[in-house]
Amino acid sequence: MLVVGLLALAAAAVSASPVERRQAQTIVLPLTHVSKFTSIKNIVNKGQQRINKVNGNVSPSTEASSGSVTNEDVTYVAPVTIGGTTWQLIVDTGCKSLLQYFRKLLRGSTNSRCLLASNTWCGAQTSCEPTSTGKSTGGSVSVSYGSGEFSGNEYTDTVSFGGLTVTKQSIGAATSASGFQGVDGIIGFGPVDLTEDTVSNANTVPTFTDNLYSQGSISTEVLGVSFRPESGSDTDDTNGELTIGGTDSSKYSGTLTYFSKLTSGDASAYWGISIASFTYGSTTLSSGASGIVDTGTTLIYIPTSAYNKFLSAAGGTTDSNSGLAEFSKAPTSNFGIKFGSTTYTLTPSQYLVPTAQYSYYGLTSGKYYAWINDGGSSGVNTIIGQKFLENYYAVFDTTNSRIGFATGV
Repeated sequence: MLVVGLLALAAAAVSASPVERRQAQTIVLPLTHVSKFTSIKNIVNKGQQRINKVNGNVSPSTEASSGSVTNEDVTYVAPVTIGGTTWQLIVDTGCKSLLQYFRKLLRGSTNSRCLLASNTWCGAQTSCEPTSTGKSTGGSVSVSYGSGEFSGNEYTDTVSFGGLTVTKQSIGAATSASGFQGVDGIIGFGPVDLTEDTVSNANTVPTFTDNLYSQGSISTEVLGVSFRPESGSDTDDTNGELTIGGTDSSKYSGTLTYFSKLTSGDASAYWGISIASFTYGSTTLSSGASGIVDTGTTLIYIPTSAYNKFLSAAGGTTDSNSGLAEFSKAPTSNFGIKFGSTTYTLTPSQYLVPTAQYSYYGLTSGKYYAWINDGGSSGVNTIIGQKFLENYYAVFDTTNSRIGFATGV
């Protein structure tokens, strides 16, 4: 596993009864930015495969046989203790609700989406069996993601994360896993309906945050995310934070602006958000889109028509070697994403790959490359990934069904 950076993870930690909740306090733990890949093109492809998975265009067998899925991974992971053993688990907010998916299946729809799930599981690298505090439920678990899949057995055990503890958390012990090189599994932060039909002997299983809320450890189901870009050629900046049960005002400037999570359309099954427009300088690239805000995707993916206009306006092409948008001269205008009436801009220095990292990514000097890429022409074709979130503080508010943004500091 190649460690690109060490970040800090802050989470709400408090002792409270289910009846009397208290405001969460914040503690700091390490959060690691993991990169495992053979080429930058595999990172680009991974995000596009995630989009294909959302749109039901990728089968599990295709994912398992793809080198770019099974060998390449760029994501943020957190140390999660299960029964006394600490695992490095992916922090992933890719999806919100599976209810629409299963309703479509019940209606016999041929356009049902194979969506992601919010189970907590371990064992992608080494065996993850119940400890002395664990207890088998006799159930089997199976989940397919946009960047891999796993199957195994379910048990319950004590789980601690960021100073918060759940004594009987559902855990998936993987007996088979693909697409998770360099990480041990996933910690699920979504609501309980994300676990529907993933465990054989239960309709749903409470997620980690569900249990924290029901036992009174957090007063609201809110996840605050602060990702920060690496500085120059650094690979070990400690500069990020995750907050459970609230937000950390020291990680953003100004006020948080909230936008309703989508309730209809393909993107509504995830942390979906309506997008008023994409812009490059004074040029409108597209209007009236919808997409997903996702901590588990590295790049920013926009509709094909918007991507092509971006290339035309900025004087770029798609590099066949890296898969990135490539420019012979550095773009000079800001890239903007407008939610509601608020436009969030990225300067060229924010949306271009830092030249100090070219050697690491195997890019050609004298060229310029963007983190903005082609998301496709149909279905869900927009993902607001890590390279946007490294510049803006994000809040995933399950309680109020909304997503918030503010300028990161």
